[in-house]
Amino acid sequence: MSTKTFGTALVTGASSGIGAVYADRLARRGYDLILVARSKDKLDALAKHIAKSTGRDVRILAADLTLDVDLRRVEQLIGEVTDLTLLVNNAGVGATAPLLQADVGKMTDLIALNVTAPTRLAYAAVPGFVARGNGAVVNISSIVAIAPELLNGVYGGSKAFVLALTQSMHHELADKGVKVQAVLPGATATDFWPVAGSAVENLPKDWVMSAEDMVDASLAGFDAGELVTIPSVETTALVDGLEAARRALFPELSKSVPASRYGVETNVAA
Repeated sequence: MSTKTFGTALVTGASSGIGAVYADRLARRGYDLILVARSKDKLDALAKHIAKSTGRDVRILAADLTLDVDLRRVEQLIGEVTDLTLLVNNAGVGATAPLLQADVGKMTDLIALNVTAPTRLAYAAVPGFVARGNGAVVNISSIVAIAPELLNGVYGGSKAFVLALTQSMHHELADKGVKVQAVLPGATATDFWPVAGSAVENLPKDWVMSAEDMVDASLAGFDAGELVTIPSVETTALVDGLEAARRALFPELSKSVPASRYGVETNVAA
């Protein structure tokens, strides 16, 4: 049992899979926990197990983050927890169906959970972190944030939003004592796949990482101060190169005239 105290971590989507592993690992590091998910029964069982095995204080809040009323309850709780030091925005849902075969209603719900919920919870938590000069936000994105062709495009777009939000938060908050990290898992062995409409067994075995290994690698990246963690990428040079290429575009992104390669006769006054 850990005797260290790092404050309280709130983990969404905590009842199973990646979220449950984060909850276990963070408690063992010395965090008290607030676990948020839809299933109260699963949360109860997990909370009792973690509290017994680690000695940490574990609270639960059953909430459906696609519902405004439940999202407001979580926001309110965040505002009341004065020792909150870590928010793990893990709750999310995937989709594997192509655009023309996907149900637009389900895509709208996906956006509510994958985009709206983490945005609002970050907005709820960050002011307190800034006021206290300490805190961190871990946003669980996906490799489809940079490779949207792999799965459903709306799902990829939602995870690209999470990555962009994290990069922007880092830009604005790094000098205010707030740490942020975007985690981009590849295929992970969780119940994500049947819910998304596919089976993980259909994927090559060497593509699929266990949730435990994924979280342990991501926490190592967090400790190392990585802004973007892709657990399966062997060398950081590849991730750094992607960021360097993005930043190399910055001076070219907005100019008063089109690039000469388009052959446009410009209307800019001499």
